[in-house]
Amino acid sequence: MPNCNSKFHWSHRGGQETGRRELVYRSLQSAQHCLEDQDFGTAYAHYLLVLNLAPELKTSVKETFQFTLFKWAEELDSLARIQDLFNCYEQALELYPNDEVICNSMGEHLFRMGFRDEAAGYFHKAVKLNPDFADAKENFYRVANWLVERWHFIMLNDAKRNLTYLKAIENAVRSGCKSVLDIGTGTGILSMFAKKAGASFVYACELSKTMYELARDVLAANNMEGEIELLHLKSLDIEIPEHIPERVSLVVTETVDAGLFGEGIVESLIHAWEHLLLQPK
Repeated sequence: MPNCNSKFHWSHRGGQETGRRELVYRSLQSAQHCLEDQDFGTAYAHYLLVLNLAPELKTSVKETFQFTLFKWAEELDSLARIQDLFNCYEQALELYPNDEVICNSMGEHLFRMGFRDEAAGYFHKAVKLNPDFADAKENFYRVANWLVERWHFIMLNDAKRNLTYLKAIENAVRSGCKSVLDIGTGTGILSMFAKKAGASFVYACELSKTMYELARDVLAANNMEGEIELLHLKSLDIEIPEHIPERVSLVVTETVDAGLFGEGIVESLIHAWEHLLLQPK
């Protein structure tokens, strides 16, 4: 168990800071005693107080804080106090928003509870923060295997299909459709076709957190992250001007399954026609 007592020697000195430092010192001592007694919940509360009163100590207490968080989270999980568990992780990520270890641990809890799409987002963030983090990479690939069907890769490598979409989008853009919305963008391929065809404004929406993060990476790899506005939204939830400034002149989508209607294409296109697409002149 980490011990942080020896790291702090300023607690009894310091002018106007004496009161704050005294409280911080006492809270650190109490947290350490609670850890020794395996009272992880109370220890976690003390560390939250310390870090809010003395953010300059974030680096010094980081290791011990992580240990406390993970032990308390295990206890909350065993007691089925799921909301409290997530609240603790949210508090921790407010204090350490770029901590890949906390992100990965949050993802592991989400994955075990069946929230695979949300878990993938945390694993992906952990990998982006530290590309050499082996556990996070393994977790991300594992959850991606659950979420991305194998037929998706075959479809993306269908050159004939891709060329057909490309030509259709090029024809529409050249005919005057300069603003485009891609519904269910997936990897972002149709959005990139629209931008390369000359569309002035391209918006893409994707509900799946996993695919949203993947689309961000694909756009960045193609140097188009600043050219296409990617929204982590269901198209039915898009509002003007909150999410896009005005109606678009073209909607593209491939939200179809083997039975054509399984992915809700009819509902999404009716909504787009009524709320997101410019009406014919």
